[in-house]
Amino acid sequence: MKELLRPPRLAPGARVAVVALSGPVPEERLQAGLDVLRGWDLDPVVAPHVLDRHVEFPYLAGTDADRAADFQAAWCDPSVAAVLCARGGYGVQRMADLLDWDALRAAGPKVLVGFSDVTALHEAFATRLGLVTLHGPMAAGVDFIKNARAQDHLKATLFAPETVRTIVSGGGALVPGRARGVTLGGCVSLLAAELGTAHARGGARGGLLMIEDVGEEPYRLDRILTQLLRAGWLDGVAGVGLGSWLDCGPYETLRRVLADRLGGLGVPVAEEFGFGHCDGALTIPFGVAAELDAEAGTLTLDEPALR
Repeated sequence: MKELLRPPRLAPGARVAVVALSGPVPEERLQAGLDVLRGWDLDPVVAPHVLDRHVEFPYLAGTDADRAADFQAAWCDPSVAAVLCARGGYGVQRMADLLDWDALRAAGPKVLVGFSDVTALHEAFATRLGLVTLHGPMAAGVDFIKNARAQDHLKATLFAPETVRTIVSGGGALVPGRARGVTLGGCVSLLAAELGTAHARGGARGGLLMIEDVGEEPYRLDRILTQLLRAGWLDGVAGVGLGSWLDCGPYETLRRVLADRLGGLGVPVAEEFGFGHCDGALTIPFGVAAELDAEAGTLTLDEPALR
């Protein structure tokens, strides 16, 4: 697991593009998110198809080709310093193979922000572009619009990343210990769904795996983790940090599943890091060398997420 290239941090006045790669975006939430970005002295531009809704499949924000074209154009625009996803849902996997990865690589490093379904794009950026990405709140998400903690942590990560090098959990150690590695992860059901695809990495060896999910009952999370174990994807992982598990059943039940499936790895596992599908979600950079201290409940980055 190698450290990835860190994109430049943002400066006041930077232009940022907002794209919809997954589910349809409510216009009122989009406008509220744009107001937040303007309040940060950013210049947000909206991709042409952000408010589209697929005619046949209303769970998609427009056609696969249009969503891919929006992302391609935003990333390859030299005036754009960051691309922010508007929301999650489902759809990134349908458009990822339509992207011109050579053109994206030639456009140079910039910031990508998103989570949930965007996990598939985090993985693709790691394997295809070798870039650090940010698992953080999305521009039309309720948490981004209304929660000061989520806003403040993302803003600090974008503008002053040296101020948020240590991320503190609200819980303790499911398995005690310390570990060093390179951060990766996201929505664990998406990591399992990526197995065997062109954009998936071979495994998490040497990594600090930061995972969360939403709406998956304990038996389904058991199945997801079991699949990753049986595929050998978790072989050699250095440590695990757990985020939010919204609507995943009683936490005590889920905790037993996590302990059962992850405890046998023999590595530190830290709980309740407060990222993902939760109020006040923190921003986690992927591709940065760090130390996980499960008992202290800290993830400390060797360097700021952005340079």
